[in-house]
Formats: sequence, C-alpha cells, structure tokens
Amino acid sequence: MANILVVDDELGIRDLLWEILNDEGHTVEVAENAAQARAARLRDRPDLVLLDIWMPDTDGVTLLKEWSTAGTLNMPVIMMSGHATIDTAVEATRIGAIAFLEKPITMQKLLKAVEQGLARHMPRKVADAITPPFALKAPEVVTVMAQAPAIEVGLQSSQNFMLDKPLRESRDEFEKAYFEYHLAKENGSMTRVAEKTGLERTHLYRKLKQLGVDLSRGKRQSVG
Repeated sequence: MANILVVDDELGIRDLLWEILNDEGHTVEVAENAAQARAARLRDRPDLVLLDIWMPDTDGVTLLKEWSTAGTLNMPVIMMSGHATIDTAVEATRIGAIAFLEKPITMQKLLKAVEQGLARHMPRKVADAITPPFALKAPEVVTVMAQAPAIEVGLQSSQNFMLDKPLRESRDEFEKAYFEYHLAKENGSMTRVAEKTGLERTHLYRKLKQLGVDLSRGKRQSVG
C-alpha cells in the first residue's frame, strides 16, 4: 500500500478521496492549500500526489512547477480540476504531471489513475530502499527499543503481531495498537497525539473511530 497526498481546497473533495483511497488500504494525508502541501511533502514523502489546480494561495500548476524546478518532483503527480482548459492540462503534463482528472471524478477513473501512477513509482522506490544485509544494525534497533519510555498503563512500546493473516487485517491491528499506545502515553490528549502521529485532528478522529479505538481508554488508564 502507498502513502498518498491529496491537495484540494474543497473539504468535500478531500473527504471523498480520503475515504475511497483509505478503503483501498492506502495511507492518505490531506492538504487544503499549497502551504500545507509543501509541508506534507517534506514530512511524509508521499508515493503519489493528487493535486487540485485551482487553490486560494498558490495554484496547482505553479506548485508543480516549483517542485520540478527545485528537483523535488520525485513522485507521480495527478492533476485535478473542474474548470481547467486543455492548455492548462498540456502545461501540467509538460512540467511533469502524469495524468489529469476532470471533476467530478468517478471512483473508477480515480483508482485507475492512482494504480498506474504507483506502478511507475513504487518499483523505483523499492529498488532504492534495498540495502545489503550487513547494513542492518540490529544493536541500534535494540537500543532504541530499550530507550522507549515506560508507559504505566499496561501498553507496551513493542508488541507481537500474527503475520499469518490478510494484509488489511494485520495492518488494522497494528494501527489500532499504535494509536492506543500513543493515546495512553499522552493521557488521552488528541492534540498531542495528532502532533505525534502527524495527522490532522479531524482525520485522527475518523481513523480512531474506523479502527474501533476507545477514545476514553487513555484517560481512564492514566487516572488509574
């Protein structure tokens, strides 16, 4: 599964794309303007970006050109718009966009474009990530685990997971344990958990609800 950044100033579009792509098993981050998109690209290193053309601060084509000029257009970008001209689409493609989706976007066209974009990007990313076996330094991993702060709420910083399960089920179990750990660690503070995990509060709430995380659990455990 991939890490996808959705950039659109319309809340309804962001939410819709988030739900569709999340249901497909992707990790989805959202940004409502170019400033947030820049920060998200640096923070999350997305595998693919869905970029709206018309935005209030900086339009999508300008942002695309900015990434291209800076040499940071190292992920596939799919442009989106409901009012763009053919000239705009051609310019975006010339700069480096791999596809153009016209709003309203159908789920079929969205998923096809995303699949094609990731197929072009993911093999290169996997190849870049491959390192010789001797490059893995097990002692450092052990040290990091040993230095993890002790949480007096019954949740451990390291847990065991059964791998003989479907990917989505295993991922959901990990994510639930991950968020429960941070909720307990931060005494149930959604603000601190959002900052720690790099998620917006709105999407953090939605994610926790989807995973079935008890939002009061951290507070109850911290009191006890």
